[in-house]
Amino acid sequence: MPLSRRTLLAASLAAIPALATRAQAQAEGQWRAVTGDNGQPIPNTRLPGELASEIGRLRGVTWLGPREASVTLYEFFDYNCPWCRAAARDLDDLVTTNPDLRLGLVNNPILSVQSAQAAKVALAVQRAGGSPATAKLYATLLGPGTSGRIDGPRALDAAARLGHDRAGIEQAADSDEVRDALKEQMRLAANLGLHATPSYVVGTSALLGYPGPRSLARVIAAVAECDEIACAS
Repeated sequence: MPLSRRTLLAASLAAIPALATRAQAQAEGQWRAVTGDNGQPIPNTRLPGELASEIGRLRGVTWLGPREASVTLYEFFDYNCPWCRAAARDLDDLVTTNPDLRLGLVNNPILSVQSAQAAKVALAVQRAGGSPATAKLYATLLGPGTSGRIDGPRALDAAARLGHDRAGIEQAADSDEVRDALKEQMRLAANLGLHATPSYVVGTSALLGYPGPRSLARVIAAVAECDEIACAS
């Protein structure tokens, strides 16, 4: 049926709310309109695909969840970031309740020298025991009931309590291999514009800051449904 002038006008008016939402989101530093658990907009951006694809090839990413999952979420974190600590308490539940989600933890110790020390210890632990070992250290340092500044000695103590050879981990943490792996992770984070911790990357979109567990679950569901962090309504 041919479109009349009235039909065209109605269609144009119907599109205005969607256009307004997009314009408002972009004005607030958002690629897509995403709201955190506190009701506030979460800054997000579109990333160059060629850069985003490099994350999975980084050395030293800690993996949780199945390799064949349809959605992969990366968290760039700092061991001394309070919001990273809050997120750590939710991410395990998120992976457990989303069997089709794979989580990659990437070091981005931008807050202090002590954060970089802890990240190097974590990378040494991963070199010795793989992602399962690093995931246990991550939970020990950032899990429920933890507080205070995390530095190299504290991370080494935690690694030793988990059964790792303290002297061996300390030596590996000071190796060129670990230093280079950490530099690669931080360099890519900077190139991606991830200046907040934690930051999340899924597909070619990045969220700057922790949106909260419910918001993050909505983002994951949207990516599974429409391959975007927020589906068009």
